Amino acid sequence: MVGGSFRAVQIKGQTVLLTGASGGLGGAIARALDGGGARVLLSGRREEALERLKDELGGRPRVLVADLSAPGAGRALAEQAGEVDVLVANAGLPASGPIDDLSPEEIDRALDVNLRAPIQLTRALVPGMVARGSGHMVFVSSLSGKVASAGSTLYSATKFGLRGFAAGLREDVRDQGVGVTVVFPSFVSGEGMFAETGVKLRRGVGTRSPEQVAAAVLRGIETGKAEIDVAPLALRAGALAAAVAPGPIAALQRRLGSHEVSAEIADAQRLKR
Repeated sequence: MVGGSFRAVQIKGQTVLLTGASGGLGGAIARALDGGGARVLLSGRREEALERLKDELGGRPRVLVADLSAPGAGRALAEQAGEVDVLVANAGLPASGPIDDLSPEEIDRALDVNLRAPIQLTRALVPGMVARGSGHMVFVSSLSGKVASAGSTLYSATKFGLRGFAAGLREDVRDQGVGVTVVFPSFVSGEGMFAETGVKLRRGVGTRSPEQVAAAVLRGIETGKAEIDVAPLALRAGALAAAVAPGPIAALQRRLGSHEVSAEIADAQRLKR
């Protein structure tokens, strides 16, 4: 038990809706959920990628194609999914670059996918979980949801927003058997938005693997832990320090070349916004 009447959720046999399954970290999370015995609902924009992942997992998952940037897409996806025991809100857009480099349409897409869709999915799915007295919500945020840097204006806004939403939701449902976890990955190697850029990090800045992020998702579901950082010690310490001393940490980021790295990442992600 983790506060209130929350009950730990055993993955085996649970119906889990996973968004963002057609790219990035989605595959690693889907494999971990399937390996744990969950009934996985794979959702994403690219049907071909979802079908390939379904085949890889022995045809067990169900595929639900959805573009979460479309109006009403979150509510429509919840209707398609039906009764869901666990939501893993993983879909996200990079939204990187200075705010005046983003078009109004790009701003709206990032807000829709990164923040509006998880909120709408939660609104649609939580009542059923509360009625059953069991369930879990996992929101895949980012360490940029704890500390902002150059070029992360909009992305950090959506990820900070997700953290705030989850914190309030946790208090709303804590005595109703429903758990809420936020996972905060840092730079992830191999798969995901950062890995796809091909940008080299500065010396001493480490990464984490997609499998480590997936393991954190499962740990959140099974233990009810409120927040889980998936980042090297130095980055975790930096995020903690930024909460109490944002000015000095921002200055340190600048000295370590954060502006240059952010510009490289934004340029590489321009077509994905």
